[in-house]
Amino acid sequence: MSKIKNDSAADSLMMRDGKSFAGLHIIVDLYDAEYLDNIERVEAAMRECIEKCGAHLLHIYLHHFTPNDGVTGVAVLSESHISVHTWPERKFAAFDIFMCGNSEPELAIEILKGHFNAKKVVSTIKQRGEHLA
Repeated sequence: MSKIKNDSAADSLMMRDGKSFAGLHIIVDLYDAEYLDNIERVEAAMRECIEKCGAHLLHIYLHHFTPNDGVTGVAVLSESHISVHTWPERKFAAFDIFMCGNSEPELAIEILKGHFNAKKVVSTIKQRGEHLA
């Protein structure tokens, strides 16, 4: 388990197009993807997403079921989380990205596609906490 502490990370609502809400929740399904049994590659992809999206890592925990099977895990962020579960035997991975504040979680979609050479990506983006204002 890796731990990075960043006390300067802001915990705030997200603002887009004049609207205030808790954050963006992005579900990313990767199809016909590669390297899904490679725990080091999964961690590197998650770390790049965190950096490029402008988020701050608190903890990351990944579990490799066996040397040739899937990976599951979560990166806990100041801005929320990124979770993953892979099925290498089906060339499929499911990522869940939720970020708030000044982060740009949409950038993670192309990063994940690139890291795993996914031939097809299906993503859904939802604004969470739209009724907070």
